[in-house]
Amino acid sequence: MTTTTIDPQEAAHFGTLAADWWNPKGSSAMLHRLNPPRLRYLREQIDAHWDIDPAGFTPLAGKRALDVGCGAGLLCEPLARLGADVTGLDAAPENIGVARAHAALSGLTIDYRAGSVEDLGGERFDLVTSMEVIEHVTDPAAFITGLTGALAEGGLMVLSTPNRTLASRIAMITLGEGSGRIPKGTHDWDKFLKPDALEALLADAGMRVIDRRGLSFSPAKGFVLSDDLSLDYFLTAVRR
Repeated sequence: MTTTTIDPQEAAHFGTLAADWWNPKGSSAMLHRLNPPRLRYLREQIDAHWDIDPAGFTPLAGKRALDVGCGAGLLCEPLARLGADVTGLDAAPENIGVARAHAALSGLTIDYRAGSVEDLGGERFDLVTSMEVIEHVTDPAAFITGLTGALAEGGLMVLSTPNRTLASRIAMITLGEGSGRIPKGTHDWDKFLKPDALEALLADAGMRVIDRRGLSFSPAKGFVLSDDLSLDYFLTAVRR
């Protein structure tokens, strides 16, 4: 029997949000606001890693991309438009159902699957992403091992997750969940990983971090990329 890093309670929680996932003013509004800086960061890392012209429209043409914990496809669809052959994997079947329907309406071909990273059976991808997911799994070390196992030689991995700081507790739980901007019960602050801890897990799995970047909130601009990792951060890694 295949082991899994899926937490059934977490999968059920996010599954209840499926129908509202693509509503930019609904329960996933925060994810919609996070997506533009995510995409800017991803594009920057993709261009640098494969030495691609930043002005090009399809930098991922000819490459396979995997998004683990894809929800209803907020990141998968842009990756497909960037030219990738995209696979989206999520623990909640409800999310996959919505993702498939939305991709069809958008005219995009994306391979959406319900399941765990441990179910991939040796498939390899040039780009592996997992955004705001590791803090929801049962075993972060095993999860990183699974992501690494799915990464092709010469590939690129990009992760994001909240930092375990007072700032993240106040912003995401006290204010975010307390005000209803984030669905209550979404976060467990004790499961947040500090950057050094996540980098150590990646090193143990044979990965080397090549970039760290913060995701901060500006009252004037909303979410922006920054050097401040205290709220939320990205790590980009390659095989050692």
